[in-house]
Amino acid sequence: MTTLAGFGASTRSECRYVTPEGWGEVARAVERSGTALRGLGRSYGDAAMNGGGLVLGLARFDRYLAFDEAKGLLTCEAGVSLGQIVADFAPRGWFPAITPGTKYVTVGGCIGNDVHGKAHHVQGSFVTSVVSMQVLLASGQVVTASRDENVELFYGSFGGLGLLGVVLSATLQLRRIETTWFRQKAIVTRDLSEMLAAMADTDSKYAYSVAWVDPLATGARLGRGVLTVGDHAAKGDLDGREPLKISGPPKLNVPFELPDFVANGFTAWLANTGIKLLLSRAAPLAHYEKFFYPLDLATNWNRGYGRRGFTQYQFVVPMTDGERVLRGLLGAIATSGQPPFLNVLKRMGKASPSPLSFPFEGYTFAIDFPIRDGTAALLERLDAMVIEAGGRIYLGKDAFVKPATLRAMYPRLPEFLALKARLDPENVFTSELARRVGLVPQKV
Repeated sequence: MTTLAGFGASTRSECRYVTPEGWGEVARAVERSGTALRGLGRSYGDAAMNGGGLVLGLARFDRYLAFDEAKGLLTCEAGVSLGQIVADFAPRGWFPAITPGTKYVTVGGCIGNDVHGKAHHVQGSFVTSVVSMQVLLASGQVVTASRDENVELFYGSFGGLGLLGVVLSATLQLRRIETTWFRQKAIVTRDLSEMLAAMADTDSKYAYSVAWVDPLATGARLGRGVLTVGDHAAKGDLDGREPLKISGPPKLNVPFELPDFVANGFTAWLANTGIKLLLSRAAPLAHYEKFFYPLDLATNWNRGYGRRGFTQYQFVVPMTDGERVLRGLLGAIATSGQPPFLNVLKRMGKASPSPLSFPFEGYTFAIDFPIRDGTAALLERLDAMVIEAGGRIYLGKDAFVKPATLRAMYPRLPEFLALKARLDPENVFTSELARRVGLVPQKV
């Protein structure tokens, strides 16, 4: 047995963890009693855990199968990471079309969570970059899923958390780039009204947009922060810099879990003060590493939250009445007595056709909470506010949501459950998250 945890390390489970080496071995390893799938373990909660049961580690499925240099179409196994794609294809003028805030995620994980990034308002989520995929079903059959073939399986897999089958390979549309650098601009705002106005004003001018909000500010300063907007830099913007420069491995590492008391009110204030200073003084030109993946500069940074771990609470709420709703949620967080650390605020574009995909047009806010006494109660209170606003939380980050809460947040949940029942009636594919939120039955 192997002890596994999500990236937030808020829960740990003893699992039978195996890493098959070939597609045939995957089919033979899948157990009818319940099998969970795992890539690089970057889901924050329990989506890639299966206490007492089997977990298939798929990160070793990391081969490229084909590449069309003219069109930027890459066919690869699902264990290939975005970091691997960047390292190998950015020097050739290609970059992942959609990327979240870390490159240490697999293609299969990106599909299972339908990840999104700083440009969702113009580029959408990961589903927009996938042409087709090969999926191993619970029946043992391997099928092709695309917008024209096995369409329900194709869309159901995005945000489907690996519960419909094993994605073995996928064909991705990469993005043509001239450089690996980005032009960026920092906009300091004094309150939430200024922040939302700045976001609305810049969304049509820049492809990428993300904001940091001071989570400790209250009253007239509530929602103050720094909005960072940017776009791809051209060769003429670089002033002699290497156009397609690639970063090396991280130079920093948190070698062990820090004591729980390190994550406290003072360090939360210190961290957010430092973040504001860095963001407000950002250089006009940033390499992709700092622009997309600032946290990847340190390995195992999650250990900084201590043995009890942390959870990232991410919600999206509609634009309609969005400022009032955000004021309520940010106010509840700031006065909760649960000092938070990292956070991002973004505007999202239209929802994808996938029934369990998280994004829809609205405001999304993600914030890290170290696990303390009272954290679960705070998140339940926030859940109720999000539901009242017609919003939902992101399952790829979740470690606490309850079945009734999920049903209230995802109106297309019955559609997904019907698809699951048809493709996997014995619930061969499962996880601790799936059982916790009611996507599959609890173990008897």
